[in-house]
Amino acid sequence: MTAHAGPDDTERLARAALTRVFEPGDERAGRRLRELGAPELLERITSPHAGPDTLPGAGPRALAGCRARAAGVDPRGDLAAVEAAGGRFVCPGDPQWPTQLDDLGDARPIGLWVRGRPDLRSWALRSVAVVGARACTPYGAHMAATLAAGLAERGWVVVSGAAFGIDGAAHRGALSAGGATVAVLACGVDVCYPPGHAELIGRIAEQGLVLGELPPGDHPTRSRFILRNRVIAALTRGTVVVEAEHRSGSLVTARHARLLARHTMGVPGAATSGLSAGVHELLRGEAVLVTDADEIVEQVGEMGELAPRRRGPVLPRDLLAPLGARILEAVPARGPAGCADIAREAGATADETLGTLYELHALGFVERQGDHWRLTRPGPSRPNARRGAPRPGAFG
Repeated sequence: MTAHAGPDDTERLARAALTRVFEPGDERAGRRLRELGAPELLERITSPHAGPDTLPGAGPRALAGCRARAAGVDPRGDLAAVEAAGGRFVCPGDPQWPTQLDDLGDARPIGLWVRGRPDLRSWALRSVAVVGARACTPYGAHMAATLAAGLAERGWVVVSGAAFGIDGAAHRGALSAGGATVAVLACGVDVCYPPGHAELIGRIAEQGLVLGELPPGDHPTRSRFILRNRVIAALTRGTVVVEAEHRSGSLVTARHARLLARHTMGVPGAATSGLSAGVHELLRGEAVLVTDADEIVEQVGEMGELAPRRRGPVLPRDLLAPLGARILEAVPARGPAGCADIAREAGATADETLGTLYELHALGFVERQGDHWRLTRPGPSRPNARRGAPRPGAFG
């Protein structure tokens, strides 16, 4: 990142400075930024001649708060700090700016501080958020890691918040598959929060991307975690929630995704689990139930990317042609029956019934007792009962 003067640098420096002045998601600040532009807005805030009309709609207390925050801001120092950490500052109009964030309107980020080498815009175009409870169950952690690994193997970028629980499991799942993952932080990108995830965040910065709205060194707060979730929702094609209580921040992400016309998905849990209660409430509404990566890709992917058809195991009798299946059904469950009785029950002629019964006998489905037929009795003395499946289309 260079800091030489110039039109582009003026905008970039002003936006970098404003990330220290305004909280993420401040729509009033976003409206003023849209109307005045970043350099003009910063000039009005920092001007020693500021008056009551400096910021339209802002009272004296709000203006004083902005001026206090703006005092001593050093955008060049912040840009140098993020560059030293292997990062950069991306703002609207940059080639790497993910334009889907513009859907947030005046709540759009002023800019994004980013660590990592990959192109943010191209990664965001094919990304899915996987979020959920911090205090998750082993089932939830397993599902998050499995889904993330499956998405990564299919070329999708997994986005989450680097928190304990589901977030961490999702990041690790993507990394374990050699895939791409993005961590969206509620603090400066040079701050490892939670501290217990310092190693994980470092791995993500090396193999993927770490980003946030707050400048280097800034700390997280409860409100910043909640506001961070709108960025996760807007950045991605869809949001998957794995375990969430009724009052869970991950549900905020899902609601933002729904408002932004993104796909909203949930992974079901036990009906008695409080950690899945919020997910189940989502599924009662507009969210789609998903259980694996194929089902997620079916929602967020291109037309024709369908999940494989689900079915149980194929049994030998499933491969019988319709006539063979009908005649086998006509053989009584208990006791033998004559060919004429079986033919009548199956609605077939005596000749085709007899021929089919002999084929069923050869395949181990039935056995003959004199002039009668019965179902093969399973057991070690009945080898025919364990024979292989018939050829598809047999008896056709």
